[in-house]
Amino acid sequence: MKLTKRTVFIFLIILITIAIDQITKVVVRNYIESGEIIPVIGNYFTLLNVENKGAFLGMGSELSPTLRLLFLLILPIVVLGFVLYHILKDKTLNRLSLFAFASIIGGGIANVYDRVVYGSVTDFFFIDLGGIFKTGIFNMADLSVTTGITILIILSFKKKPKAV
Repeated sequence: MKLTKRTVFIFLIILITIAIDQITKVVVRNYIESGEIIPVIGNYFTLLNVENKGAFLGMGSELSPTLRLLFLLILPIVVLGFVLYHILKDKTLNRLSLFAFASIIGGGIANVYDRVVYGSVTDFFFIDLGGIFKTGIFNMADLSVTTGITILIILSFKKKPKAV
């Protein structure tokens, strides 16, 4: 693989995403007790330390250890590998698409890393806008994945040139 500005951009976004996620999780693990709730903006935006043994919103936490290994470690690693291969090979992707895919890969790797090293993923952000909008508890990796997916969805609605 030739090291181009494009390849450096992809790996830089992945590494920055992983670094930000892991740094925030270290801070949370070291300074917020399990179950402690810290208001940031009243009760609308709070920080807390929750260990999530499942995937998004705890889904899969009740799976057997074998199925958890398959669906929360092996499958994500394979999918992330295919996505990385795709973005490195597909030279037609624009910079914003590369950013989105790299953010998804970085967030995915960061959460897989947690599952391997800690056996769970540290989540800590919670938003509750008084019943109008409420999130599950999430982390920076989840935010990176969600941001990447949102960008890709928005880009999919852009008008594409007609094929000749």
